[in-house]
Amino acid sequence: MASHSPSLRVAVQMDPLEGVNIKGDSTFALMLEAQRRHYELYEYHPTSLALTEGKNIAGQGRLQAKARQVKVQAVLGDHAHFGATELIDLGQTDIVLMRQDPPFDMGYITATHLLEHVHGVGEGKTLVVNDPAAVRNAPEKLLVTHFPHLMPPTLITWDKDAIASFRKAHKDIILKPLFGNGGAGIFRVKADDENFSSLLEAHFFHSREPLMVQRYEAAVRKGDKRIILVDGEPIGAINRVPAMGEARSNMHVGGRAERVDLTKRDQEICEEIGPYLKNNGLIFTGIDVIGDWLTEINVTSPTGLQELDRFDGINSAALIWNAIEKKL
Repeated sequence: MASHSPSLRVAVQMDPLEGVNIKGDSTFALMLEAQRRHYELYEYHPTSLALTEGKNIAGQGRLQAKARQVKVQAVLGDHAHFGATELIDLGQTDIVLMRQDPPFDMGYITATHLLEHVHGVGEGKTLVVNDPAAVRNAPEKLLVTHFPHLMPPTLITWDKDAIASFRKAHKDIILKPLFGNGGAGIFRVKADDENFSSLLEAHFFHSREPLMVQRYEAAVRKGDKRIILVDGEPIGAINRVPAMGEARSNMHVGGRAERVDLTKRDQEICEEIGPYLKNNGLIFTGIDVIGDWLTEINVTSPTGLQELDRFDGINSAALIWNAIEKKL
């Protein structure tokens, strides 16, 4: 491996580090690799961000965070050692990793606006990964709609009649909240399901957001493929197989990870969307493919690095950091 600068300061915006699953968490894998490269690591929660009236060297508002310096190790029950909480200027760091999980709500969107005050590319700038404006402009279930020919039949709407017509046409459908994650709130509704109207009523009673409706793809029984891309290039994939009696393949709800190779169709999908990801600063992304169809493009906090490494014998976190270093 090439030598790396020991002076890089990295701030990780994430959910509490104390609660991560160190055997499966991709952010933890990225932090371990950063530490191997002798980067100085800090972690903070987005609710500690504060934009002040002061100016940084670029003449922009000064963005601060209450952060803790941290040392990590792959030891269950003893995986993180923290320094004292201190107020740091994110404009004086080299890299900010934006890695908190959705929901993609107004709090998440506001954090992307704040991070734009420090984000830049080039010497002396703070690189935010992924680009905060690109993340804000690419909600995961909406970005994919810009590639409609790669998707299964899909509808996004508030209109119950339109959803009923879609169901009549495709019989077996999937209902998804537009800004959820981890499989939460996803329902498979078959042609004879009497709960259809109640599900719609329950969703729209509690949410002002539209639903995403897709044709159910029976190929999901063989797995929902998560393909990891680094700067627009695929580095590998894992297959997530639903548990018995479960329509969702997310590992949060019992999906089983398996080794899988990229098919010709997978490569075609990656070649088509890759330039968009690269050109928009979306360095670490994960796409979901069921059968021949692209269903999601994940840009907020993609997962799957540790599973991919175990199956393929690679260091995917190193590939991501190599790409980040090139941006610097």
